[in-house]
Amino acid sequence: MSTHALLHVSAFSLSQVTSQRLFSVEYAVKLLKKLADDGNFKLGKVVHALLVVSSHASEDHIIQNNCLINLYSRCGQLAVARRVFDRLSQRNVVSWSILMAGYLHNGYAWEVTNLFKDMISVDKIFPNEYVLSTVLSSCSSGRLLHEGQQCHALVLKSGLVFHQYVKNALLSLYTMSSDMEGVLETLKSVPGLDMITYNSVLKGFLDHGYTSEALDVFSRMLADGSAGDSVSYVNIFGLCARLKDLKLGKQVHCRMLKSGLQLDVFLSSAIMDMYGKCGEISGARYIFDSYPNHNVVSWTAILAANFQNECFEEALKLFLRMEFQDVVPNEYTFAVLLNSCAGLSALGCGKTLHARVEKTGHGAFVVVGNALINMYFRSGHIEAARALFSNMISRDTVTWNMTISGFSHHGLGEEALFVFQHMLAAEEKPNYVTFVGVLLACGHLGRIEEGFYYLQHLMRDIGLEPGLEHYTCVVGLLGKAGKLDEAENFMRSTPITWDVVAWRTLLNACNVHRNYDLGKRVAEHLLQLNPNDVGTYILLSNMHAKVKRWDGVAKIRKLLRERNIKKEPGLSWTEIRNETHVFVSDDTQHPETAQIHEKVRKLLADIKPLGYVPDTASVLHDVEQEQQEDYLSYHSEKLAVAYALMKTPSQAPIHVIKNLRICDDCHSALKLISKVAMRMIVVRDVNRFHTFQDGSCSCADYW
Repeated sequence: MSTHALLHVSAFSLSQVTSQRLFSVEYAVKLLKKLADDGNFKLGKVVHALLVVSSHASEDHIIQNNCLINLYSRCGQLAVARRVFDRLSQRNVVSWSILMAGYLHNGYAWEVTNLFKDMISVDKIFPNEYVLSTVLSSCSSGRLLHEGQQCHALVLKSGLVFHQYVKNALLSLYTMSSDMEGVLETLKSVPGLDMITYNSVLKGFLDHGYTSEALDVFSRMLADGSAGDSVSYVNIFGLCARLKDLKLGKQVHCRMLKSGLQLDVFLSSAIMDMYGKCGEISGARYIFDSYPNHNVVSWTAILAANFQNECFEEALKLFLRMEFQDVVPNEYTFAVLLNSCAGLSALGCGKTLHARVEKTGHGAFVVVGNALINMYFRSGHIEAARALFSNMISRDTVTWNMTISGFSHHGLGEEALFVFQHMLAAEEKPNYVTFVGVLLACGHLGRIEEGFYYLQHLMRDIGLEPGLEHYTCVVGLLGKAGKLDEAENFMRSTPITWDVVAWRTLLNACNVHRNYDLGKRVAEHLLQLNPNDVGTYILLSNMHAKVKRWDGVAKIRKLLRERNIKKEPGLSWTEIRNETHVFVSDDTQHPETAQIHEKVRKLLADIKPLGYVPDTASVLHDVEQEQQEDYLSYHSEKLAVAYALMKTPSQAPIHVIKNLRICDDCHSALKLISKVAMRMIVVRDVNRFHTFQDGSCSCADYW
């Protein structure tokens, strides 16, 4: 009988229904099953009422009552379902199974385990595979690992573990409980995996960082002859992305094409993500252009691929195409775009995006808040980043790390350590990245004992093993304090493979503290590690020039020519009214060159009474004094600052970016210019941020 027929029946008087014998238990059972599938609670109650008034209802009729329990459970009426269940004079395994499933699917996972215990202890009914899979699923949903393990023991004892859905429920239990060892044991002890199992286990291993185990499952899947479905390939491409294994990714891509599996939006996004994270941006773009039906997920995937490969401008241009196609960005889209602005230090674009995320309500998402903090810190707007951090309702570890590192890179060690202490008070567990920022802060403040406490005690108390980045921070800490011999001994005695960055940190300390003997040894070691590292040549050349060893400078320049290593030209740029102005040293290409040079000459004249003396050691040429001063006067950062002073309001801070290390002379000059111009000048060079204000710099003259 159909639902429409039931409506017709219910329109009759009950006496007509019963007298004409249009209603029976058999019809009722069929109707209840259909109405349960449709979730039709209203008509279900009508059928139940007809059963009662027609005297067909009976506490002894198990099938009928099971259908009623099923109806009420699936319609979310658990209290009614429980009353029917409790009134039963006898129950079978189906009665228990239906009620348990109802509690599980309505979010009462803990009640399922109570029912399971009553079923065994009160009714003495042994569970079947359906009951066990329901109980295991409830343990997964409720994170009841201990109860799940007890159920696992019963499953093994009963032999029901070989049912596929029981096995899948077991694997889901351990995956949801983050017990990947339990997953491994289950995989080893129970043979036979279906596609659902493979997909579940692959995702579980990936989510918890078990990449080698995920690779083993993938190999096992291939050995079993499984072709894999769309979900499988999404997981496998995710594995290749995590491993950054481009060769494996291409092999998987070829296998997918041979299998004839059609691209969908999720699969294309996974492939783009794999190519992007493996550094093959052309592959990601090819997939993007090959698949026409994009949504916000695939658009965000291609934007992220460009961002990960430092194609920041391309990411922002693609966003304009996305907007043109009326695709509405989500929080992850905005996070990628804001981080791309951070990579370019494109403050104007970043502020526009900030206004938009506030307008659309996306600013409340933690991932967007983190990207905004990153963008403002990397653009030198410390107060904006500080305000965002203070106003965030919820924070994650990335939020704390970004704020600590942001303050540290700006030389604000006290602020960084204050945030770290606040993080500990909030019971947010620090991780590997946190301590890099903390040790950098200790370095800026010269707190050697505190730095070693964090490295040798607090990190290990938390369960973190220090790595290369932490040890490099310690080298910087000792170097800034002038303890160069201790820094060298620390490097020689620490059993770790030091990289170019670590040795260059020590070399830079030698340059600042004018320890040229040690500096020469360190430079020679650096050039053995990387003969093409132009930064080492420049630092060594600077050291020779400072003591007027022009033969040493000439030797370095000869080496550069012989090895065909070219020094990157010095560039500085500043953004004014959303337009970027780029300058090179002694720039004559800018349309306002004459006015800019005149402004530089005036600024240098204004700061001479304050004690400015051109630092001709910064000129790496053996020429006359007057010519050396001319070389210094028109360095790119001085030109950029002069232009910004000409074009911005009198109270506005100035932001300049330089692609190389700021020279000693420009550093001295900009400190004094900030004083006479009464402006804050923020310069981001290749090493760090310099905030010049009222005659001093945030780096405390160490960079």
